[in-house]
Amino acid sequence: MLEIFGDTSSACAQLAKRDPGLRRALEVIGAPHIRRRPGGFGALFRIIVEQQVSVASAQAIWARCAATIKPLTPRSVLAAGEDGLRACGLSGPKIRYVLGLAQEVESGRFSLAAIPKLNDADAAKMLCGQKGIGPWSAAIYLLFCEGRIDIWPPGDVALLGAWRSTRLRAPVPTMADLDGRAQKWAPLRGLAAHILWTYYAHLRDRTPI
Repeated sequence: MLEIFGDTSSACAQLAKRDPGLRRALEVIGAPHIRRRPGGFGALFRIIVEQQVSVASAQAIWARCAATIKPLTPRSVLAAGEDGLRACGLSGPKIRYVLGLAQEVESGRFSLAAIPKLNDADAAKMLCGQKGIGPWSAAIYLLFCEGRIDIWPPGDVALLGAWRSTRLRAPVPTMADLDGRAQKWAPLRGLAAHILWTYYAHLRDRTPI
């Protein structure tokens, strides 16, 4: 089984053979930057922060959260409460999501320790059972924190921007086009996402994060 946090060169070569867009991206970036984060409550907290905001905004808000709420545990988040999270820059809905998640984890009703034992579909379903965690957020957790190889984050605008830049002919692909195309990259959809994220960072002249 491929270790996503290890050598992905062979798997990248497979994807390059199967798809000219991914081949063009790999020709530019050389190899994908594989995002890796520790799992757990703090990781899901951060993913909620990152929903539907720019990279710069997400980084700024998360930096305030990490500096203010110590340690980053459910109990500390509950102690900070609405006022503490609002001071960090979270919106009303995100405050409710984070506090709800903290309550579920602190009470034991939701156990992140169970996630690694589940297959991809069941793990995603369990994560999506939490308010504020949808398919994109669940996919990000499974990709970055668990290194699952065949997870695709639907509706990701950065992936769409990267994919559009690999296309040499009209028409311009839509999000539905990309999410549909990704199905053909199984069982390496997660690796394809990392390739496109790295390529997107290159297009924006940014260091991959």
